[in-house]
Amino acid sequence: MQLSFRATQRLYRFLTAAVLVFAGIFALFPLVWTGLTSLKQNTDVITAEMQYLPHNPTLENYFELWSRKSFVTLFGNSVVITVMTVSLCLLVGTSAAYAFSRYRFTGRNAALVGFLLIRMFPMVLMLIPLFIIMRNLNLLNTRIGLALAYTTFLLPIATWMLKGFFDAIPPDLEDAARIDGATRAGAIVRVVLPLAAPGVAATAVLTAIAAWNEFLFALMFTTNEASQTWPVGLHLLVGEEFNLPWGLLSAGGIISILPIIVFFVLAQKSLVRGLMQGAVKG
Repeated sequence: MQLSFRATQRLYRFLTAAVLVFAGIFALFPLVWTGLTSLKQNTDVITAEMQYLPHNPTLENYFELWSRKSFVTLFGNSVVITVMTVSLCLLVGTSAAYAFSRYRFTGRNAALVGFLLIRMFPMVLMLIPLFIIMRNLNLLNTRIGLALAYTTFLLPIATWMLKGFFDAIPPDLEDAARIDGATRAGAIVRVVLPLAAPGVAATAVLTAIAAWNEFLFALMFTTNEASQTWPVGLHLLVGEEFNLPWGLLSAGGIISILPIIVFFVLAQKSLVRGLMQGAVKG
């Protein structure tokens, strides 16, 4: 028996909703499990029988983790390094993206492809060259050195994203502003950047997430607490005890994702508009 058009639509909507619900549960389950584990005592984490919910919920893991002076320093380092990385990527990436979008010059396409090639190489291949450069410039064990290292692999994707947003803005708007007496820089600041603000916000969010969660460069280029980041601190926590402190690690994981969640919630509208703007060119 052939289904009617309305029945087919209802079936399609049901299947779509079922797939989305399954995908949502699949994505949220690790976060929920980590959150529940962070509320358990150490004796309740590893048991003979599976315990999904903590019998005696406690915030002891959070208090113990945050009471360590080193982790407060590591958290502050991650915040500072992430802010510096996002600032560098937006400052340099905005200038480069605007130049690639508006100007036609010799080597333009080669430079764009070169940006992509840099991003395609595995990060581990960049460790030795960057280590030598940073050692010669005395940038090892410094927050600015780590921010510059992050910028090397985040700047290409930031430039490509921003270029797509600038391509969606008609150049005629800038020409009209220049006819009214504005300079090129004035037209960029007063016309282009306000229109590209959602795209800039989307780029900032994605760059911040990548910089906040970065682990390899932070582990290799830092050796003391004054410049190490939060992910490195969680990694070093594994070696402090003979058994894995699952409660502390889970609490650290929840704390590490809270700033990103807050940042994402605050910039959610701009992020969605920016991604849509970058996907549709005028």
